[in-house]
Amino acid sequence: MACFARFVRLVLGVAGLLLLVSAASPSVAQQVNPTASAVKEQQLLQELNRVQGRVSIPDQRSGVLEQPAGREWREFRNVTLRWIGGIAILGMLAALVIFYLSRGMVRLQSGRSGRTIVRFSAFERFVHWMTATCFIILAISGLNVTFGRPLLLPLIGHEAFSEWSQWAKYVHNYLSFPFTIGVVLIFLMWIAGNIPNKVDVDWIKRGGGIVGHDHPPAYRFNAGQKAIYWIVVIGGGLVAATGYALMFPFYLSGIEGMQLAQIVHSIVAMLFTAVMLAHIYIGTIGMEGAFEAMGSGTVDVNWAREHHNLWLEEENARDARPQPSVTAAE
Repeated sequence: MACFARFVRLVLGVAGLLLLVSAASPSVAQQVNPTASAVKEQQLLQELNRVQGRVSIPDQRSGVLEQPAGREWREFRNVTLRWIGGIAILGMLAALVIFYLSRGMVRLQSGRSGRTIVRFSAFERFVHWMTATCFIILAISGLNVTFGRPLLLPLIGHEAFSEWSQWAKYVHNYLSFPFTIGVVLIFLMWIAGNIPNKVDVDWIKRGGGIVGHDHPPAYRFNAGQKAIYWIVVIGGGLVAATGYALMFPFYLSGIEGMQLAQIVHSIVAMLFTAVMLAHIYIGTIGMEGAFEAMGSGTVDVNWAREHHNLWLEEENARDARPQPSVTAAE
């Protein structure tokens, strides 16, 4: 009996050992080929560009487990965009400083005549300043999204930066509406005078009066101003459309579309800001008498003759045109 009992214990021990080995075999196989599941996951990502499943809650977007394009978007937002914005804006500021130090303000060669002519109406100036004011605030609050954390946060601290960023977000969202209205009105008001023509080609060839001391002919808007007009219309339209796609998420597209909208919005906004710095420079310290056009609405006649002589001739011809007489009814 003792021998039989030892035999039974031996059999049970061997059976238990075999059971343990068979239970551990899946993990051993997994250790032998640790990249097998990773290969399948990579193939799945390449085919579907995401890993997602089914969920029982109403928000079906929560079923997306992995969306690899998000990593690329994050890299763009945190690295590439900062380089684009830094080069565009700082580069433009550096170019303007160098240009001002070498060229200085474009002065009126014939001096002031003491006579003025109306250049922009009160409504035109209102639309311009409304759009310009909104743009400046939108640019500052938008730049905070990209550069605020690395530049502003260390200076003012977490609490102040959080408060400022929250209000900047509100301002950025709500001022987008009057900005968009302003862009539409600018397009409608000045489209007739901003169609390119042969005079613009000659204006560009002669440096537009900015390079050198030449004063090429120009109508109400020269080639440089027409370029600014179309940049405002097209660039403003793009930042508005993509901005609203981000402000009202998932109404028009999924997460991939919103990532694309943010990329377009941010790049166009950075380049838009850089170009507007040049526009502000020309309209203030870059050219004598230019600010008066949008300030008071009138410009000196000599300024109009030097920079927009064809427009001045049209205005003088219109004023010299005989007015029809009105005879009182008897």
